[in-house]
Amino acid sequence: MKVEKKAWPEYFQAIIDGKKHFDLRLDEFEIGEGDTLWLREFNPATQKYTGRELEKKVSYVVKVKLDKLFWSQEEIMEKGLVVISLE
Repeated sequence: MKVEKKAWPEYFQAIIDGKKHFDLRLDEFEIGEGDTLWLREFNPATQKYTGRELEKKVSYVVKVKLDKLFWSQEEIMEKGLVVISLE
């Protein structure tokens, strides 16, 4: 399956540069391992697509609910969460 999503310029470029090996999204669509994520660069300032696109194969998906994590909701609200990319 191929899933199309917008990507803001700074995140899109980080993927192009090989620095960003993850994508954090609201869990509002179906996607799984082996699917293709079709990213279209979107400029939020102009509310227009830039014309740059790329496709990436999905290798791993983690779905979480905030109330099912190791930390309390209070800790999460106070400190936030961090996503760490590994190579």
